[in-house]
Amino acid sequence: QVQLVESGGGLAQPGGSLRLSCKASGFTFSKYAMSWARQVPGKRLEWVSGISSDGSDTDYRDSVKGRFTISRDNAKNTVYLQMNTLGFEDTALYYCAKLKEDYSNYWEYDYWGQGTQVTVSS
Repeated sequence: QVQLVESGGGLAQPGGSLRLSCKASGFTFSKYAMSWARQVPGKRLEWVSGISSDGSDTDYRDSVKGRFTISRDNAKNTVYLQMNTLGFEDTALYYCAKLKEDYSNYWEYDYWGQGTQVTVSS
């Protein structure tokens, strides 16, 4: 069965950095695009960034462009999200998500993990 296990969240100061990791299993990782999404309590899940199966294409929501970088290592079945210049607005539960095989947009997920909490606070 598909399993996605996120790690790397925690407490960061404004302007600081964190690197999230997501270890995937239960499917052929190198065949699927992946995304990161986030959710604040009481609000809808918000897509953050996506990466194609071979890593050649990436995309970001406007609010994180230039600050966040998504990458993947298909040999390790892992996708990463490097987050720099963190702001209070980045506080959320961050989820790693597998995309549907026939996706058209990076928010067309079919599985996601349990999430890792990112808190930006001074």
